[in-house]
Amino acid sequence: MSDIKILYSDSSLLVCVKPAGVPCETADEGTESLTSLLKKQLSKDYVGMVHRLDQVTEGLMVYSLDEKATGRLSEYMASGEAHKEYLAVVHGTPESPEGEMRDLLFRDVRKNKSFVVDRERRGVKKASLEYSLIGTAESERGILSLVRIKLHTGRTHQIRVQFASRGMPLFGDGKYGARDNAPRVALLSSHLAFPHPKSGKPMDFSIDRPDDFPWEIFE
Repeated sequence: MSDIKILYSDSSLLVCVKPAGVPCETADEGTESLTSLLKKQLSKDYVGMVHRLDQVTEGLMVYSLDEKATGRLSEYMASGEAHKEYLAVVHGTPESPEGEMRDLLFRDVRKNKSFVVDRERRGVKKASLEYSLIGTAESERGILSLVRIKLHTGRTHQIRVQFASRGMPLFGDGKYGARDNAPRVALLSSHLAFPHPKSGKPMDFSIDRPDDFPWEIFE
């Protein structure tokens, strides 16, 4: 694998672009995690993870480079002080051009899959996000929609399962019902903003849409 693209780094943190298919931390035998790849690339013993992306998801991530920064950045991510936006291509069209999705999610660890459930019980967590519709287009696979998403919570597979439960699986997401045989899931962590853990300076990063997503039909 080629080097991980790093957009910014200083003594406290780095911001990089996670490739799709690379796990953030733990990895199956024969697959290196993004954390271990960054350690090798930077020749550092300590690279601290403060948030996660699904293995199938591409996009922006921030890592800490010292333990004090790890705690502060983790607080930003958990408290909502960090701003995270995603772009996704979904099958179908949302009922409203913008709105909020609120659900109860249960994660089945054995299946590595999350489910929307109708009541609170052990292991169930509240999940919410807001979305806005950017555009819709006809394709050979039916109507597709491009949506911008802001997470309020960070549950496992949250975006994927919340849209799929409403009949709008993400393009390429066979795990949650898509049957389009796309090479990968069309989900991108596109915008990340947070205060610097030492100076408090606003940090703001955005990336372009990958070439192998079906973005061009929305142009």
